[in-house]
Amino acid sequence: MSEVDHSRKIAKRASRVVGNSQTVRSATPIAITEGRERRAVADYQRALKMLRRAEIKLQEQIVLSQESNHRLLNGLQMVVSLLSLQGRSSANAEVASQLAAAADRIAAIGRIHQRLHSLDGAQTFAIKQHLDEICRDFSMMLSAKRPERVITVEGTEIQMPAVTGIPLGLITNELLTNAVKHGKGRITVSVGPDPEKGYALRVSNDGPSLPEDVASRRGLGMRIIRSLVKQIGAELRIGRGDMNEGTRFTVLFS
Repeated sequence: MSEVDHSRKIAKRASRVVGNSQTVRSATPIAITEGRERRAVADYQRALKMLRRAEIKLQEQIVLSQESNHRLLNGLQMVVSLLSLQGRSSANAEVASQLAAAADRIAAIGRIHQRLHSLDGAQTFAIKQHLDEICRDFSMMLSAKRPERVITVEGTEIQMPAVTGIPLGLITNELLTNAVKHGKGRITVSVGPDPEKGYALRVSNDGPSLPEDVASRRGLGMRIIRSLVKQIGAELRIGRGDMNEGTRFTVLFS
């Protein structure tokens, strides 16, 4: 074999090798792409199955939560009814008054719970709107017993963490109960920024000022208020209202 023929043979063999390598290089990305696509489809199908199972569990939890909420509200309503019935049948006026106050307090807690349940687990909510709704409910309950009392809500809207806003709503309800029991005329609820502590909730009423030792009294209402104020790390102040008349409760919090 001549050198030319040998060279041609080597060139032809090299050409076949190069061609084969080009074929491998061109085919390999396609195979890799197809493998990735199959894995992606399998991952998507697994994720879809997991998502469907999660949706089913979530729906079951929602149903259980709604059922628990319904049972709780029914239980609270039953307690309210029993207390009201017992109060109306009592011959002792003081006992009847205490039972009626307890029934009103539990009914208010039930309304607040229902309102908070409708927030669907939100971590924050508009506190002034929340107080507006509490005062509106309180006014409707009050209109049948004390139609001359008027409750107004003032201040600015603030997005409040639920861990602070919920106790503030319960504090407001107790302060409203106190204002109705001891005060006269208009009741004003206000919430807004405070230069000293950050924020302030104020509940004031017309009429005579409360005794100086009211903060140290051991009544149920004041015990609840002090406990809730402590819970949110706030400060409770009691003083006279505008024009040095009436009483103002101030809750300072951050």
